[in-house]
Amino acid sequence: MISMNNDLNWVKSSYSTATSGNCVEIAALPDGGRAVRDSKNPDGLVLLLTAGQWRRLVKSVLQQKMTKAPGR
Repeated sequence: MISMNNDLNWVKSSYSTATSGNCVEIAALPDGGRAVRDSKNPDGLVLLLTAGQWRRLVKSVLQQKMTKAPGR
């Protein structure tokens, strides 16, 4: 078993800023999945995604970003 806070290398999203209020951190899991948490609450809940779930999430976000018109 891994400790979500001590054994993982958490990386803050490049879109997170000190003033945005939207701060997300992601850590790679040994099985290829990802752990996602709110960086303002590192001891709070952690969302665990399998490698397949992570791929689908990233694909969906990228598709939405590409179809969203600039300035919206």
